[in-house]
Amino acid sequence: MNNQNIAYSILELAIVSQGDTIQKTLHNSLALAREAEAKIYKRIWFAEHHNSDSIGSSATSILIGFVAENTSTIRVGSGGIMLPNHSPLIVAEQFGTLAHLYPDRIDLGLGRAPGTDQPTAQAIRSDFMIAAQSFPDEVAKIQQYFSLENKRANVRATVAEGTNVPLYILGSSTDSAHLAAKKGLPYAFASHFASAHLLTALRIYKNEFQPSPFLDRPYTMAGINVYVADTDEEAESLFTSLIRMFVGVLTGARDPLHPPTEMTEDLKELFQHPAVNQMLKYSFVGSKQTVKKKIQAFLTETGVDELIMVSAMYDINDRLKSARLFAEIMTEINEQG
Repeated sequence: MNNQNIAYSILELAIVSQGDTIQKTLHNSLALAREAEAKIYKRIWFAEHHNSDSIGSSATSILIGFVAENTSTIRVGSGGIMLPNHSPLIVAEQFGTLAHLYPDRIDLGLGRAPGTDQPTAQAIRSDFMIAAQSFPDEVAKIQQYFSLENKRANVRATVAEGTNVPLYILGSSTDSAHLAAKKGLPYAFASHFASAHLLTALRIYKNEFQPSPFLDRPYTMAGINVYVADTDEEAESLFTSLIRMFVGVLTGARDPLHPPTEMTEDLKELFQHPAVNQMLKYSFVGSKQTVKKKIQAFLTETGVDELIMVSAMYDINDRLKSARLFAEIMTEINEQG
């Protein structure tokens, strides 16, 4: 584990619960951001997903503006913008505009995946596969549009030039680790659903990291699922909603989030299914004491600089309480050094 304080943040997908409207879901995301700000979370990021009844974070940059406008200090950003879906010029203009409105609070995390199924990816951008293969070049275009040197170019994103918008490379495989290291950018790994390559990707990134004007040493973030409650049993019950959601992902269902139930033997068997268990390997579920031990072990194993936690819970009040308890856990861990 690092000797320095470990930052802690939130990745938000705006998960829609059964019976809730999109409007309520998005306002719940704001409530979570305000709670995170009060509990000294470093940032809240919004993920880009499409064509799902259960996820409301489709228009990522709009959500970032909504949350930044209604908070004061917490960093707000994308985790991430799926760059092959977009024109780099438009992304630079959007995030440059956000940076002028909310100075020194906007992050731009960039990913290569579509954030949806293949037919939807084709509907978003017909040349998606070409854009995905050109991801390193597309990232370079973003960097150019944000640079002051681009003032002399024929094509400019004038609102982006010279603004302070840190770029992060997101990944769920080792390809992204090589790219983040080569460019000297911070690296965020999606281990909350893609556990298999986490340790290898972190090792590649740290071994190959090249200092840059943006970063002089490696900076790593890891996604984790966090469900904290007063007791282990209560937290396990809240976790059943996520188990059902991931089973739905594997079977092609896109239903809104189901309410929690008792952790039955059937659900335990579903969780132990190899596909589900691998996707949810880095899930920390239980009371404060239980989760704290698991988090300490994870930090020792990975050496990451920042944890970015995800929680799909049916009731916003359970999410807010879990966020408060997780902040207490991280404060205790950092105080212990």
